[in-house]
Amino acid sequence: MSAGATRISRAAIVAEARGWIGTPYRHQASLKGVGCDCLGLVRGVWRALYGEEPEAPPPYAADWAEAAAGGEPLADAARRHLRAAARAAPAPGDVLLFRWRRGLAAKHLGILAAPDRFIHAHEGAAVAEVALAPWWRRRIAYAFSFPGAQ
Repeated sequence: MSAGATRISRAAIVAEARGWIGTPYRHQASLKGVGCDCLGLVRGVWRALYGEEPEAPPPYAADWAEAAAGGEPLADAARRHLRAAARAAPAPGDVLLFRWRRGLAAKHLGILAAPDRFIHAHEGAAVAEVALAPWWRRRIAYAFSFPGAQ
C-alpha cells in the first residue's frame, strides 16, 4: 500500500512522535532512542507509519541552509511527499518548517502535538515536546500534513 492510500489518524502521528521524546540529538541520524536530528525525527515517524522512506536524504552539513545557493531544499522535499497545510492554522500531527530569519531557507522542523505544543530535536538536547511560543510561531515558514492524515 502506498503512503497516499494509507489513512493515518493525527493521534497516531503525535503518539509516534512522542515515542521519540528523550532520543539524543545526533546530526543526520534517525534511530529512535539512539539519536536523531529534526529531519531524522520526521523520517522515523514516516517509517513507523508508512514503512520505507520515499527517498534518502542527501548528506547535509549542520549549516546546509545557510550554505544553500537559494531555494528551499527542505520545503521542496516536503512538497514531494507531504501535503501542503495551512501555515496559519496547522493541525496536530502536521509537520512545521521554521525559518530562522528572512533571507534564509527554512532549516528546522518539528511535529505539532497540540495547538500550542510541538515535538522537535535540536542540537545540544534530546527530542522534546515544547511550547509553540510566539518566538517559534513567528518563524513558521511552511506546514505540511502526512499523506492520509485525518
